[in-house]
Amino acid sequence: MTPHRWPLRVYYEDTDMAGIVYHANYLKYIERARSEMVREAGIDQAAMRAEGRVFVVARIEADYLRPAFYDDRLVVETQATSFRPSRFVMSQVVTREAVPLFRAEVTVALTDMRGRPQRLGPEIAALFAGS
Repeated sequence: MTPHRWPLRVYYEDTDMAGIVYHANYLKYIERARSEMVREAGIDQAAMRAEGRVFVVARIEADYLRPAFYDDRLVVETQATSFRPSRFVMSQVVTREAVPLFRAEVTVALTDMRGRPQRLGPEIAALFAGS
């Protein structure tokens, strides 16, 4: 599968006193990009929640490679890389002009509202078609 690309701009509120993107904001950026990828794939997370199923982040491994700064235009590239019955892994890279700034491997699980693992259905497996 080709990576999903989600553009964003760094705002003043995203930065620390030095004008560098605050480290925790990268987690927000990649969360938003994952949500957009899932939405564009036709998966309605609000409907899933109404059915008692939700995605949860089970693990993140992250590398901060280079800083981003106020007013930078960034792109988050997201690609599903592996699939198991109740979880999947997404590789995410935040870039500026195709230069990697931040990289993460995110394990996402599907659970019920009590946190018990649930099997991923065919609509979610479709994210991995061609990968």
